[in-house]
Amino acid sequence: MNGPKATPVHVCASTTIADALTAALVSGVDRLDAQLMLAHLLLQPRSWLIAHDDTALSDMQSIQYAQWLERRRAGEPLAYLLGQTEFCGLVLQVGPQVLIPRPETELLVDWGLAVLRDRLPSKGTASVVDLGCGSGAIALAIQHRCPAATVTAVDASAPALEIARRNAKSLGLPITLARGDWWSAVAGERFHLALSNPPYISLGDPHLAALHHEPRSALVASGHGLSDLYRLIDGAPASLHPGGWLLLEHGHDQGAPVRQRLQQVGFREVETRCDLAGLERCTGARFG
Repeated sequence: MNGPKATPVHVCASTTIADALTAALVSGVDRLDAQLMLAHLLLQPRSWLIAHDDTALSDMQSIQYAQWLERRRAGEPLAYLLGQTEFCGLVLQVGPQVLIPRPETELLVDWGLAVLRDRLPSKGTASVVDLGCGSGAIALAIQHRCPAATVTAVDASAPALEIARRNAKSLGLPITLARGDWWSAVAGERFHLALSNPPYISLGDPHLAALHHEPRSALVASGHGLSDLYRLIDGAPASLHPGGWLLLEHGHDQGAPVRQRLQQVGFREVETRCDLAGLERCTGARFG
């Protein structure tokens, strides 16, 4: 960060909740972020803080809070500070080894659940794979909402799979974990539904600067951000049941090339869906 060195955040041992929120304001940390930090430290809902703003933090809580303010002011994501985030109603453990699940990815999950409900045979169990699972967010959300599905989560990163394993255990959701590079991790298997939020940011994208705390391997792809999307599309026919679906999250300007590639490989019913901002966010299609 350029410019004069920021003044350190001072939080004394006798700090109350009100004092702590004032310290956040002075340091330039968003009030909501500060409230979430305090709620996490005090093991209370955020609404509780308002009626108890004269409650004093313990010495250890004051020290931890001051450290979090410094790190948040430096741009570290709140989810990494707290070690958790919420996705599709599930509380997931996260860390710098994995991408923080975004609300936009819930669109992919909702579409996948609709496919499982409306477009696949009702008899038998549907097999699902989340490719590049990271924290396991997509796989766990699908398993939570569709217990009858058999869900596999794939990632090339052992640390990421360990976080996904811990999340599955804490949530009591029986997903299968497989380590490997995209489809190679499940070679020889076939699925009714495949979902992925792969790296799709190009190397020169100016938005990367704001994402430097998150794993670059989960963000960046070559070929103008399209290389991993194309690998997923090209490898899908050998790993999907006839009539199986592939759903992909991508950048707002990548819908057209993704649709074209799906059609070239032989997919049908190609469709792109937009996020709440009206931007093209997910594209999916049926094979065979």
